[in-house]
Amino acid sequence: MAHTTGLTTKERARAICDRLNEHYSTELICYLEHMDAWQLLIATILSAQCTDARVNIVTKDLFRIYPDPGALGKADLRDVEKVIHSTGFYHAKAKNIIACSKVIAEEYGGKVPSDIETLVKLPGVGRKTANVIRSNIFHDPSIVVDTHVKRISKKLGLTKSEDPVQVEKDLMRVLPKEQWILWNIQIIAHGRSICPARKPQCEACFLKDLCKEGKGR
Repeated sequence: MAHTTGLTTKERARAICDRLNEHYSTELICYLEHMDAWQLLIATILSAQCTDARVNIVTKDLFRIYPDPGALGKADLRDVEKVIHSTGFYHAKAKNIIACSKVIAEEYGGKVPSDIETLVKLPGVGRKTANVIRSNIFHDPSIVVDTHVKRISKKLGLTKSEDPVQVEKDLMRVLPKEQWILWNIQIIAHGRSICPARKPQCEACFLKDLCKEGKGR
């Protein structure tokens, strides 16, 4: 590995990105199955505290029964709860996806808005969900901060914050803009394969000499 001592945070971030690109490729992958922006928005809301695999099973039925924002926006709460029950927190999620779909249908002509200020005003939509839509649908450079991104970015010394909004700002300052969308995809892969929360494989990690907390340094 190249000599990495004395690097600035930006230089270290660039070196980390280069290795992530080499190891995980630069293909833009979305693990939530969808046909359009609205479907991805609903799937992302459902993915909170739930696996993508489970969400993909549930949305097959959900979008068959409610094929567009207008249909879901008029749905009965209890009926939707039955469909999405297995995703967890089903009462709050059902209320949010119905309300969100209703607003999209009635105020935006069935089209999901692209700007983050409007997106975060939709029921059930925070910055994480909004940035998923912006990056995957509109290809607008953005950083999605989930649990993997927050934890591993902190381990790597690219942020000190636990607040997702601050983590996003910190990463925007040090990561190359062309890496913003990829960061979430690659860090999820890294968190699942090499750096799980409970038992990180520091000795085997190709980032160990660049990591502030790694045990393999």
